[in-house]
Amino acid sequence: MAEARFFVARGPFNLATVAEIAGATLAEDADPGQVFTGAAPLEFAGADHISFLGHARHASTLAKTAAGAVILREEHAHKAPHGVALLYSRQPAVAYARVAQLFHPRREARSGIDVTARIGKDAQLGEGCEIGPGAIVGAGARLGRRVILDAHAVIGENVVLGDDVHVGPLSSVQCAIIGARTTLLGGVRIGEPGFGFVPNPPAGHLRIPQIGSVVIGCDVEIGANSCIDRGVYGDTVIGDGTIIDNLVQIGHNVKMGRGCVLAAHVGISGSCIIGDFVAFGGEAGVADHVTIGTGAQISGKAGVIRDVPPGVTVGGTPAVPIKQWFREVATLSRLAQHKGDDNV
Repeated sequence: MAEARFFVARGPFNLATVAEIAGATLAEDADPGQVFTGAAPLEFAGADHISFLGHARHASTLAKTAAGAVILREEHAHKAPHGVALLYSRQPAVAYARVAQLFHPRREARSGIDVTARIGKDAQLGEGCEIGPGAIVGAGARLGRRVILDAHAVIGENVVLGDDVHVGPLSSVQCAIIGARTTLLGGVRIGEPGFGFVPNPPAGHLRIPQIGSVVIGCDVEIGANSCIDRGVYGDTVIGDGTIIDNLVQIGHNVKMGRGCVLAAHVGISGSCIIGDFVAFGGEAGVADHVTIGTGAQISGKAGVIRDVPPGVTVGGTPAVPIKQWFREVATLSRLAQHKGDDNV
């Protein structure tokens, strides 16, 4: 059960409403008037919860669930316990996500400015903004409607935030334009100067001024303590719908497309071009000026030092097509095993 102290909860909703939101079809024996109070995974769900079966390999968990209703593919209906209401969908996980959002939507702004907040000269705040304790809005900044700034968030001079943007506690945004409904979790740093310098021994290093900006699209989520550097000259760009995990570093002048997914500890060096819907596993790293095509997948801990074509999955360091990497690992393992045998 969701902790009401911490999370927004809506409902109850009847099964007909749930099916409509999910884009699912009710089984013939399901009662459209049956009422539910929440959504939960199979192993945590109770009789008043909606759950889902994402893959047949979880059928054993489905068999033991106490959920009152389950979203699944119609061909898996026979795996469900007797008496559970069924909703049919070709994409159960997508349908479930919509239902979970129905019960637990984004927190809405509570209009008001805390007495400890500071609003700079000529800053513009849209209707219904929530400005938390110690938050700072720089001179000339423009905030859309219903923007939330949590405690001690800092919005720099002339920054633009779209409607319904949520900036987490202790996050800072400089030199940036951010689209609607984007969320920055706690400790995010947007628009700080990138890693730009010219070696100049023995005197030291000469910094190159970073005089670009950051442009972030709509419906982007940026995880806690992640950093996106501003451009050296021009923009660092993050496309609509991109999801960035915690502790991710994106260098200056990166151009990232729509719907990309970056797991924790990913590092993207400067001036890379990333296509739409590229996925990065945890701790993957990309060298500077690399182009990664639309739909490519980068495995965890991969080190990408050359361009990756669209739709290709790569792994290893240096990264190569995933089947080649598997063969290399298997060959090395066999060689190591034979070497060990020789020394016995």
